[in-house]
Amino acid sequence: MKLKFVLAFTAAIAAPLAAQNKPETKTERSDDAAIPPPVVSVTRHSGTFGGTRINYRAIAGETYLKDKDGKPLAAITSYSYIKEGPVDPKRPVTFLWNGGPGSGSLWLHMGAFGPKRVVIPSDARDDGAPPFPIVDNVDSLLDVTDLVFIDPVGTGFSRALGKTDPKDYWGVTKDAKSMAAFIRLWLNEHGRWNAPKFIGGESYGTTRSAAVINELEGTYTDVSVNGIILISSILDLSAAADTPGNEIGYITNLPSMAATAWYHNKVADRPATVEQFIAEAKAFAIGPYASALLKGNALTTEERQAILPQLSRYTGVSQEYLARADLRLAPGRFYKELLRDRGQTIGRLDTRYLGKDYDNAGEEPDNDPSFYAIDGAYTAAMNAYARETLKYSPDVTYVSIGGVGDWDWKIGGPRGGAGYVNVAPYIGRAMRENSGLRVFVGQGYYDFATPFFGAEYSLNRTGIPNDGRITWHWYNAGHMMYVRDEDLRKLSTDVRAFIRAR
Repeated sequence: MKLKFVLAFTAAIAAPLAAQNKPETKTERSDDAAIPPPVVSVTRHSGTFGGTRINYRAIAGETYLKDKDGKPLAAITSYSYIKEGPVDPKRPVTFLWNGGPGSGSLWLHMGAFGPKRVVIPSDARDDGAPPFPIVDNVDSLLDVTDLVFIDPVGTGFSRALGKTDPKDYWGVTKDAKSMAAFIRLWLNEHGRWNAPKFIGGESYGTTRSAAVINELEGTYTDVSVNGIILISSILDLSAAADTPGNEIGYITNLPSMAATAWYHNKVADRPATVEQFIAEAKAFAIGPYASALLKGNALTTEERQAILPQLSRYTGVSQEYLARADLRLAPGRFYKELLRDRGQTIGRLDTRYLGKDYDNAGEEPDNDPSFYAIDGAYTAAMNAYARETLKYSPDVTYVSIGGVGDWDWKIGGPRGGAGYVNVAPYIGRAMRENSGLRVFVGQGYYDFATPFFGAEYSLNRTGIPNDGRITWHWYNAGHMMYVRDEDLRKLSTDVRAFIRAR
C-alpha cells in the first residue's frame, strides 16, 4: 500500500449563560485592505468535568499569522476553552491537534477531550445517517487544564490569505513553525507564558508534536513545555514505508496482526487474553521472525519451513499464502486475507471494524470500513457545534480531512534529508535538555495506521532517555480508541493523571 496517514484525527454544557445567545465578537484592523479582519466568537458555558463544576469561556475564531511587516499571511482557526474566574498561575493549558497531514482537530475535539462529543456506536458498527447525538462530555479534561484545539492551514476553517501560497505551510517543518507561532501568539494574548504547558496530537499529530517541540524548545527563544501527549504515534516513518527491501515494517506490524487475529477468533489454541498473545507475538517478531527476514536469500529451506507455522499462527493467515508472499505480509493484503473465508474485510484505522467488498477476489479492500463508519458523524457534529453552539460560522467549508497536498517531508539536521523521516530524535533532545519534560504515549491494539509496536520501537532508540519520564498506555480499540466508550473513559483518566502529575 502507498504510505498514507489518516488522522489519521463534554460533561454538561448545561444552562449556557445569556451571553451565549448574543456572543461577543471582536475584530482587529487588518494590514491588508483586501483581507478582512479576523473574526472571533466568545460564548460562555458551564459544565461538570471529571466530577468538578466549571464555568468557562469558549473562544472560537481566527488568529492571523503575519510577515515581518504585519501583513496577514494565514488564518489559523482554534477553539479555546478557558476556565472563568481569577487566573490561576498554576493552571495548565493544553494545545491539541489531529494529523493527516491534512486533518482538522475535530476528532480529538468532538470525540475525546472537548466539552461536547458526538456519540457513535461503541461496538465497531457504522455510524449510519443523521441526526447524530451531540452530548455533554463528562470525560473532557477541563477540570484539570484549559484546552486549545488547533486546525493547521488547509484544515478545518484555517486557510492561507490573499496571495499567500498554502504550500508555504505544508511540510513537516513549515507546519511545525506555524503551530509554534500560533502558540506564542496565544500565550501573548492570554497572559499564560508561565503556566504549565502541554502539547499533543493524534496520528500525524504526534509527528507534528515532535516537530513543534523542536521549534518551541530547540531555539534560543525557548518555550518550555511540561508534557507531550502522543496518541496513536507515528514518529519513525520507516516502520510505515512499504518499500522493497525495508523489513522493519513487517516486524513492527506483526504484533498488531496477532491482536487482530485473536480478536476475530482466527488463532488456534487461542490464549485467554489479547495481552498474552501480543507478548508472545512480540517475542517472535524481534526474535525468530526478524532473524529470518534479515537473512534474506540466505534463509535456508529448513529455516523457512520452521518459521511458516509460527507466522501463520500469529497472523491467522494460511501457510500457503504466507509462503507465496515470501514470509512478508503487507497490511493491505492482511486486511483482505484474514477473513476472506467469511467474505469480509477488516479496517485499517481499527481492525475491529468489518467491511464487505464488491467481490471477494481482490488483493486489498475496496475501502477502509473503520473510516467510513465514523466520518459522517464527526463532520456533521463539528459543523453543527461550531456554527450553532459556538456561534462561529464562517462562509467557508469545514475541511475534515484531505485539505493539503504536496507535503514537504524533508527535515533538517543529520537525521533529515530525503530518506525516511524520523522525528523521534527531536523528542529525545527535548527530554535531554528539559529535565521536567514528560511524554504520554497511548496506543490501540487494533490500530494499523500507527501500530503500537512501531511506537515502542521508535521511542526505544539511542538518545531517548530511559528514565521513567515516558509513560505507556494501551487500549482495546484502534487508532481512535475513544470511539469505544470504555476506552474513552480510560484515555481521559490516563491523560488527566498525566497532567496532574506535573
